[in-house]
This record gives sequence, C-alpha cells and structure tokens, in this order.
Amino acid sequence: MEVYAKLKYTRLSPFKARKIADLIRFKDIDQATGILENLPHKAARLMKGVLKSAVANAKENYLLDEDRLMICRVLVDAGKPMRRFKPRAMGRADVMYHRTSHITIFVREKEN
Repeated sequence: MEVYAKLKYTRLSPFKARKIADLIRFKDIDQATGILENLPHKAARLMKGVLKSAVANAKENYLLDEDRLMICRVLVDAGKPMRRFKPRAMGRADVMYHRTSHITIFVREKEN
C-alpha cells in the first residue's frame, strides 16, 4: 500500500527540486532523511518536511511500521507560475515568471 504527502504551490523551480528528488528516490526513510539534512538547498528542506508528513500519514492512518518504510516514488510537477512585471526603458515592461512546484512523496513498506 502506498501512502503519500503533497506540498503544493511551493515557491521553488521544478528544475531545482527534481535534482534533489533524484537523490532520495528508492531510499529507506532514515537514509533519505540523512541525505536531506546534509544538503544546503531549499528543496532539501522542503522535501524533508513532506517526507516527515508522508511517514506520519503512514503511521497514523494506516498503522504501518516506520522502520520498514521506503520511498517508492517522488513526483515534482510544475505549478502555476507567478507573473511579475519589471519596468524597462521607454515605458515598457517585461514579464518575469516565478516558478512554483508541486512535490509529492509516496512511501510504502518494504517487501521481505
């Protein structure tokens, strides 16, 4: 059984978040938490919170054993970008896009 947690519309580029997601995919919970704690990236801090939420969901809602959990899928999708305008010369304006991400982490118990 897969249990998941989501973080939506986080102010982080999906390109940067996917690099961190590749590091923790298919890892044990302890190993993934150790990796995320030692990375200096904003994406690592956000994914650590989502991972803790997924583990808590598995423990509380489905009574799964925390020691046997592993990450089976990590999805990073693009959210709706925030549009901001930057003034330019001669009364013009350029559009700047601040990208957002949806981060979803799925955990399940290991098969013995």
